[in-house]
Amino acid sequence: MQLHPYLNFDGNCREAFEFYHKCLGGEITLMITYGDMPADENPDAPEGCVDPASMAECADLIAHVSLAFGDAVLMASDSPPGFYEAPAGTACSLQISDPVEGKAVFDRLSEGGTVKMPFGPTDWAKGFGMFNDKFGVPWMVNCEGAAD
Repeated sequence: MQLHPYLNFDGNCREAFEFYHKCLGGEITLMITYGDMPADENPDAPEGCVDPASMAECADLIAHVSLAFGDAVLMASDSPPGFYEAPAGTACSLQISDPVEGKAVFDRLSEGGTVKMPFGPTDWAKGFGMFNDKFGVPWMVNCEGAAD
């Protein structure tokens, strides 16, 4: 069994995943828009993106994207207009063994965002830090093991 974070965005999913791909590497294995999906083959399209009038507003929004990097997969979509809710109470947590790599990933992903706890050694980790990225997504970077 695996658990993969699934994020929702307010129309900027493509931009976010291009940024994540740049920061984390890996491969965007799938990116499809609502406009790529024929309406008659999309009975599960979100309310607000199913009738022809609103489809034009949703056509360029991301219906699903997957980014595979290391042993992880990060997935997401754009919420239909009027349905977006900002993330709260959760965070994407990256576990990285090397604190030098952890700091580099922290610096790249937090660029333009809001650092909540600067990356550094803690009682439980060689390196740990928290931030909200420039898209408002909360992240933690953790390098387990007692600090030297």
